[in-house]
Amino acid sequence: MANFFKTLIENDKKELKRLDQMATKIDALADQMAALTDDELKAKTEEFRSRYQNGETLDQLLTEAFAVVREAAKRVLGLYPYHVQLMGGIVLHDGNIPEMRTGEGKTLTATMPVYLNAITGLGVHVVTVNEYLATRDSTEMGELYNFLGLSVGLNINSKSSEEKRAAYACDITYSTNNELGFDYLRDNMVVYRNQMVQRPLNYAIVDEVDSILIDEARTPLIISGQAEKSTALYTRADNFVKRLTEEVDYKIDIQSKTITLTEAGIEKAEETFALENLYDIENTALTHHLDQSLRANYIMLRDIDYVIQEGKVLIVDQFTGRIMDGRRYSDGLHQAIEAKENVEIEDETKTMATITFQNFFRMYKKLAGMTGTAKTEEEEFREIYNIQVIQIPTNRPIVRDDRADLLYPTLESKFKAVVQDIKERYRKGQPVLVGTVAVETSEYLSELLNQAKIPHEVLNAKNHFKEAEIILNAGQRGAITIATNMAGRGTDIKLGLGVAELGGLAVVGTERHESRRIDNQLRGRSGRQGDPGVSQFYLSLEDDLMKRFGSERIKAFLDRMNIDEEDAVIQSKMLTKQVESAQKRVEGNNYDTRKNVLQYDDVMREQREVIYGQRQQVIMEENSLSDQLMGMVKRAIARSVDGHVQTEEGQLNYEGILDFAGSVLVHEDTISLDDLNGKDRTQVKDYLFQRAQEKFDEKVAQLNSPEQLLEFEKVVILRVVDSKWTDHIDAMDQLRQSIGLRAYGQNNPLVEYQTEGFQMFETMVGAIEYEVTRLFMKAEIRQNIQREQTTEAPTNVQNHEQQSTSREFDKIGRNDLCPCGSGKKFKNCHGRKQIV
Repeated sequence: MANFFKTLIENDKKELKRLDQMATKIDALADQMAALTDDELKAKTEEFRSRYQNGETLDQLLTEAFAVVREAAKRVLGLYPYHVQLMGGIVLHDGNIPEMRTGEGKTLTATMPVYLNAITGLGVHVVTVNEYLATRDSTEMGELYNFLGLSVGLNINSKSSEEKRAAYACDITYSTNNELGFDYLRDNMVVYRNQMVQRPLNYAIVDEVDSILIDEARTPLIISGQAEKSTALYTRADNFVKRLTEEVDYKIDIQSKTITLTEAGIEKAEETFALENLYDIENTALTHHLDQSLRANYIMLRDIDYVIQEGKVLIVDQFTGRIMDGRRYSDGLHQAIEAKENVEIEDETKTMATITFQNFFRMYKKLAGMTGTAKTEEEEFREIYNIQVIQIPTNRPIVRDDRADLLYPTLESKFKAVVQDIKERYRKGQPVLVGTVAVETSEYLSELLNQAKIPHEVLNAKNHFKEAEIILNAGQRGAITIATNMAGRGTDIKLGLGVAELGGLAVVGTERHESRRIDNQLRGRSGRQGDPGVSQFYLSLEDDLMKRFGSERIKAFLDRMNIDEEDAVIQSKMLTKQVESAQKRVEGNNYDTRKNVLQYDDVMREQREVIYGQRQQVIMEENSLSDQLMGMVKRAIARSVDGHVQTEEGQLNYEGILDFAGSVLVHEDTISLDDLNGKDRTQVKDYLFQRAQEKFDEKVAQLNSPEQLLEFEKVVILRVVDSKWTDHIDAMDQLRQSIGLRAYGQNNPLVEYQTEGFQMFETMVGAIEYEVTRLFMKAEIRQNIQREQTTEAPTNVQNHEQQSTSREFDKIGRNDLCPCGSGKKFKNCHGRKQIV
């Protein structure tokens, strides 16, 4: 193990030496670039484009291109990248992560690789954590790019499709991670080529890469359509669980954050809802609502997990403290919280499209990122994204004083000490940034400071729109700022006049976060660019992290020492190590969760790539889809005929095949048993395909032009694919949520999910080809038929499917062949789905 770490350190040294040498070459061009006029400097962009098109690689252009941007930045922005920023820029161009401390100028560092890669004309995406930063950076850095002749676009949620398309067409596009992911999903749901907004994904630089690719990776992006309404059941479930008593009717496991009914609770439920057995299969919907209502009332905490604004339940991001606009908890949890808070319960939704950030960002040809805190997650970046983390030295040495943690026995004694510390610093005029992990804590501390008559600002999810203004003043003399984990991420806190002499910005942490990176980010707000500063964390045995890990051991230690509770305080490097050890365990758990999400999404990724790829081919096709369509018809016929083999000797069920042909291929009066009798399996397939081809030729003759035929083919294929695919996604989502129970049967849930997911996908493909065949052969062709987008009316599509399924399958025996054309017995196909 020691040799492994030694190799890692030596590799880092070797890489830093290479970067230093390359940066020195860029430095050497400084005078040459300074001698150019503005016009000559601008002309370099066209020169680089020409050289790239003539065969030079970006690596060959790097030294000169970086030198051009560096000189342009000095003229346009008044900023001149340091040597270490050149090194960071090279790492970004290589598709890796430079870990650069707060205040080291990551935004300026990115301008050089962005410019170099934009020369290709394939597009560069600069990804930020919120729209404020995307707007700010596109405006400020846009001046530099425009000076050098490159176009800059801004992609935010409020933009129309036309504006988004224009933004993506630019050389450089600033956007948030959410907007990029949702645009990708929406692009794969449109029905016309000109409705798409994105170009192929080329190169992305992700700002605060650990926040986006690590912290948010546990939550997939989901586009939902409306499903059935069940408001009454949520209200009834909520009324019931509010009458329950902890430990008597339900139990909470703090460590895993799970909640379950006790036997007494189950009996109360059966009595309340007049049931014999709560867990009978017909009561599945009720038990689901009760589970979510229990979670909503006793696990999900107001002003920590969510806030209420204007009668809406808004999710708070646990890592940044920001409101997650447009996000809703899935699986009915959001509705359960709405019932708990007595606000309007919005309709449930059905999953229409989904993707994880891991799988989205892995689609880029080249991916890079920057942050001040990535080394702790180096293994995950390497394993999931194939990205290396390289620590870039600071421009000036860090002189911040990072003090050992202080531990108090109770929350009350801890906050008393925090207020006292703030009061003393306020008296001498030293600015203080106080970090809290929850909205509730920030408001509690604010109340304590009001009582102590200490003026302060509060920055949390309830007033994040004032973020820039609050952060701008946070380093001024006497400023006291309470912030949740957002703590002005992406913005620098600059010290006011005379503050350095007072010791710089003091960072006070009121609790350790479950991730070391978040604590490091809070510390990193102070001591930028060699400024003085101090950081101090206050902990108590009643903190969440301490409750979950290790508080018993420390409590026993306090008891042995006979320390009076009021005065008890421990400050020790050993304590800090204990806390960091607990954090490492939580980080390990979180990594396992993210890896688990990715493993499950990888099953969907393969299926998504097949469907989205073929769907794009249909949309982009400009000549004819007849070959593809008749291929579907041929496979649907083969599947049906093979499904009607009755014995091992290969005897065919001619009546079943006749029913298929009459209901799917041709008019039932035009085919009879005499046409099929005596033919073997291959001959029957060939005969039916020949009849289908004749029918197809008749339809073609009805149309005036090849364009009308192509449009009709697109309409049929897209309608069926979109309908079946969205149903399949929803079914896979439900399978994913229930598959964990297979572990009780000693089966690996992931393997079971992969196996069943593949079978369901095969069944869906069969159903698509069956339905396309039936629609095309049976539909009356209209001249002005329109394509329809599934997302416009998801509820109608779902209801239509449910009605047709129940009509079609009402009288089918369990061992009969499934009428969908899959060739399977009904019990193993749609019959199985009905039972589930």
